[in-house]
Amino acid sequence: MRESSMPNKTVAATAAAVALLSAAVAPARAEPVKNVVLVHGAFADGSGWQRVADILVKDGYTVSVVQEPLTSLADDAAATKRVLDLQQGPTLLVGHSYGGVVITEAGNAPNVVGLVYIAAFIPDQGESAVSLLSSAPAANNDMRATKDDFLYLEPAAFPADFAADVPPAEANFMAHSQAMLAKAAGGAPVTAAAWHQKKSWALVATSDHNINPDLERKMAKRAGSETIEVPASHAVYLSKPKEVAGLIERAAKASAQ
Repeated sequence: MRESSMPNKTVAATAAAVALLSAAVAPARAEPVKNVVLVHGAFADGSGWQRVADILVKDGYTVSVVQEPLTSLADDAAATKRVLDLQQGPTLLVGHSYGGVVITEAGNAPNVVGLVYIAAFIPDQGESAVSLLSSAPAANNDMRATKDDFLYLEPAAFPADFAADVPPAEANFMAHSQAMLAKAAGGAPVTAAAWHQKKSWALVATSDHNINPDLERKMAKRAGSETIEVPASHAVYLSKPKEVAGLIERAAKASAQ
């Protein structure tokens, strides 16, 4: 008597159904993060990111640089969101110094998948750059204010405070072309800290004479940021662009969607 093929057909059908179901519930392949938005801090402008941007672009990233007006935290966050709105796909948001305050506020945008703090403030809700500075021993005493309440660093002290490991001629030019920060912006509190919802990374500049390195460590630890330390000045993005770009790329790969 011929054996029925029905059992074999049933097994095959069951296997096919299991395979189809497995494919349906399997996680989608991670989408690599290729958009990077860079946010400068006080006393500098976006052009300082060029060395870092050149490395990132060479490695296949799409890089945009925000030029904040530095007139208020709201204005600076709006300028950042304006650039974020132009990105196609998931985006990594990077901030230096006061730019860390800006990305903490603007980083709540839905297309931001990670935050990278470069020698930066990492405030919590209700905190500002000024309140954080006052919570630790001052890294310098050279901040001044204009008559209309914009902050700047004393030009003669700028190279040592901000860019001690940058070529002297370049640091001197930076001292006399610094972008002043409205005192109101420096004192403006963050309304919602994005690092509570987004993964973060931090670079501590161990020779920083603008933000106390111990404060940088403390803020990064509180935020749960994956942290590296680099022997560099506050202008680490200029003096150690490879290390800065390396951390950004590590964060981009870890933030794949």
